[in-house]
Amino acid sequence: MNYQEALEYVEGCKQYGIVPGLDSIRRLLEKLGNPQEKLKYVHIAGTNGKGSVLAMLSSVLTRAGYRTGTYSSPAVLEPRESFQVNRKMIAKTEYARYMERVSRAAEELAAEGFPHPTYFEVETALAFLWLQEKGCDIVVLETGMGGLEDATNVIPAPLVCVLVSISMDHMGALGDTLGKIAAQKAGIIKPGSRVVSLKQPQEAMEVIRSACEEKGCSLVVADPEKASGIRRSLKGQRFSYGGLKNLSISLVGTWQIDNAVLALEALRALSETGFPVSEEKVRQGLSEAAWPGRFQVLEGKPLFVVDGAHNEDGARRLMESVRFYFTNRRIVYIMGILMDKEAEKIVRLTCDAPSAVITTSDSENPRSMPPLLLADLVRPYCANVTAADSPQEAAELARLLAGKDGVVVAFGSLSFQRKLLGSTALETLQNGGNHGKQRKN
Repeated sequence: MNYQEALEYVEGCKQYGIVPGLDSIRRLLEKLGNPQEKLKYVHIAGTNGKGSVLAMLSSVLTRAGYRTGTYSSPAVLEPRESFQVNRKMIAKTEYARYMERVSRAAEELAAEGFPHPTYFEVETALAFLWLQEKGCDIVVLETGMGGLEDATNVIPAPLVCVLVSISMDHMGALGDTLGKIAAQKAGIIKPGSRVVSLKQPQEAMEVIRSACEEKGCSLVVADPEKASGIRRSLKGQRFSYGGLKNLSISLVGTWQIDNAVLALEALRALSETGFPVSEEKVRQGLSEAAWPGRFQVLEGKPLFVVDGAHNEDGARRLMESVRFYFTNRRIVYIMGILMDKEAEKIVRLTCDAPSAVITTSDSENPRSMPPLLLADLVRPYCANVTAADSPQEAAELARLLAGKDGVVVAFGSLSFQRKLLGSTALETLQNGGNHGKQRKN
């Protein structure tokens, strides 16, 4: 199996849908020797911020000299981004070799009469197998959706369980109240783990506290309101927290201070389990952490920003940053939203700022909302709305409408961003930078 064949195999596994539960992934991993049982973990669940916290933690731990593996989803540019050791992606040859082993085990299960493992289960199995055989000291692991029945939850008790911001998303699968969703996210909590949670709305906080009491786990609540001396620019942010003065992060969305505070508390909890990190390495790692597609500036004239806001809370946080950074600027949106998201709420929260909106979609993603339908939702809030046939067409039109002194903000589903941004921007994202090369006008 070569790399292309491996990708085709994984793509074919999408036909098996999304199946919550751990029985299938357990059977698959048992055939592979249960590699997940031989690793130590930080497990991250929640709605918004998982990837950014993962990036910060892995950057610091790598700087501290630990062989640090990560598994995250979804990838922005290509599948290999989900699998990294010391911030370096799995090689194509490795991906193919390990996927061949996983596929053989999956086909054996199907031949034995069991359901074929899903797309996410196959990739999760590959991650555990590869990370274990790479000899990782610690793995920072992100749930896919939920927590309790997420395939990543097959691991033994993590050293630290981290809960990022919890809000309404994936209600069809996780529940129609914040408490129900929080219960799914808190399902990663296991006896023997330390738990660190961002300060949540009361309904979610009560669920988390109850889960910790039930499992006998200590709980630390990270409170971003205790951060001080905050200074923001489009080149990065500085803040002080918990005795550490003038910390620097390169991630620029206003909400990233919340994620950094949570990461700092997680690192403190982890230090109590045998993974100490010096202040110097904390500072270096935080400043170097990068996460593509999250309020990321890619071009200068016009300013071109991409963000993954795809739910109500993400839209609200995006608007905080838009209003902070771009007061009195001409703003043009590019929007692409999936059909199973609360598109009307996202539109209502965001569409009082732009002078124009261009809707688009990823034509290869069957979940994408048709641009004309999205445009109809936008029109009551912004009369100047255009439906573009492709992300590339949307980007060119947005640049023209914004002008050199304006701002283009592209947000919604990450699935259309790889096509939207073009080769230069993709190269920038691939290199992990936060500021792309300026487009020549």
